[in-house]
Amino acid sequence: MTKRGIIEELLARYQKFSHRQSETIVNAMFEEMAGVLAHGGRIEIRGFGSFGVKQRRARQGRNPRTGDMVDVAAKRVPFFRTGKELRAGLNGGEQNVEARSA
Repeated sequence: MTKRGIIEELLARYQKFSHRQSETIVNAMFEEMAGVLAHGGRIEIRGFGSFGVKQRRARQGRNPRTGDMVDVAAKRVPFFRTGKELRAGLNGGEQNVEARSA
C-alpha cells in the first residue's frame, strides 16, 4: 500500500472528509512521525508495532565493485518492530501457533 492508497482508504471510510483534507491528515501524521524519529524519539502503536532509531558506529566498509576499503560514517537508521497482535494476525492467530507446537 502506498501513501495514496492510505488517503483513498481514508476517503472511502469517512466520506465527510474531502480529498484535500484526507491528504492533509495523512501528510501531517507522517511528518509528525518523521519529526519524532529525527529527534531520537520512539513511536509505539499498540497492537501494530513500534518505530525507533538505532545508532550505527563509524566503520570500515568495502566498495563491492572495486574491493577498496572506504570509511563509512556514523549514522542513525530507523527501524520497525512488529507488535504481538500483528505477528499473530499474519501467522493465522493463536490456532496456528497451537497447531505448530503439537
